[in-house]
Amino acid sequence: MQGYEIIDMSEDFDSKRRQRFLGEDYFKWRLSLLDEGITYWSENTAPTGSTENERRALTQRYLVSDIYRRFLLMYTGGADIERMRSELEPVLDAYERYTKAQRLNRQDASEPPLVFEEIGEYETVMQLIGFCYLLHRRDLLPRIVEMFDPSYRGKDTLYEDLLAYELEGRINVDSWYHDVPYRPLVFSLYRETKSESVDDLTEYLDAWYRGMAAAPWHDGHLEAQKNGKGTYVGYWAVEAAAVAFLLQLDDSSFRDHLLYPKDLANFARSFDASKETTPTFQVGAATTVRTGQTCPETGIWKAQGHNVPGVMVHQGERMPEVFAPDRSGAYRSQPALWEYERQA
Repeated sequence: MQGYEIIDMSEDFDSKRRQRFLGEDYFKWRLSLLDEGITYWSENTAPTGSTENERRALTQRYLVSDIYRRFLLMYTGGADIERMRSELEPVLDAYERYTKAQRLNRQDASEPPLVFEEIGEYETVMQLIGFCYLLHRRDLLPRIVEMFDPSYRGKDTLYEDLLAYELEGRINVDSWYHDVPYRPLVFSLYRETKSESVDDLTEYLDAWYRGMAAAPWHDGHLEAQKNGKGTYVGYWAVEAAAVAFLLQLDDSSFRDHLLYPKDLANFARSFDASKETTPTFQVGAATTVRTGQTCPETGIWKAQGHNVPGVMVHQGERMPEVFAPDRSGAYRSQPALWEYERQA
């Protein structure tokens, strides 16, 4: 994983870390262990599993777990957020590889990489969506949709509402998988005044850690403090900061809460998109763009994996969904990976 050695360990580590539970010795130990895991699972296949497809899926699960935990650990340790913008995409790449392997293993094209029924995995999904907003990588949101919509579209209010700030066609639904601790966060999106939303977010931050008691990483910092080892990589209510950013709330009353990633919120508000450079489009090169992303070139675009005609899309427009049959044979709008076919 390139781009991560971005903490100068010669500086005072305690002044750079973003959560007090993280000690320098533990950070170095945990980082080394995760690096070793990423290298190992990138080169080897899991020995358990009754079939080759199951072993490959387990391998990708172990790999993406280490990659994402490393990403969180680096934020907790004080990594430069501008650099983390480019590192979010490899995290999504890893989840996509696992999704593909798991769908092949289960013989189910709708299989998600994380299940909403498990609160720790549900929280990871909300964090990933939150990172897309806070790091100004909204272009990655359609990739999250492709992984989770087949199983969860129209089933969870928070999932739908967060995506709706960027993507069209989301579903209005009044139910969610985990009432604790998420109810105040959901309510914050529907208040008439910003002060009410601020109160909701404060309540959510206070309830977040207790509400995560069933997550496998809960209380990992206690083990780390006791014997210098453990599973702790940081406790962050990333989705709370995303909501504060999207609603343009004054977070001064809760920005110093232990679980609130205020540096991410600061970055989101101060980011200057005009300084971003757009890659030059080269006709003839293999070019793909996902639903929701900006079309880089006017022309005919073909939806990969769908037996439908190509469509004309103009440069600067949002790449569309494709109207095609799902696994049951019913026609519906679906996100797609679009490939540039020819000039119009």
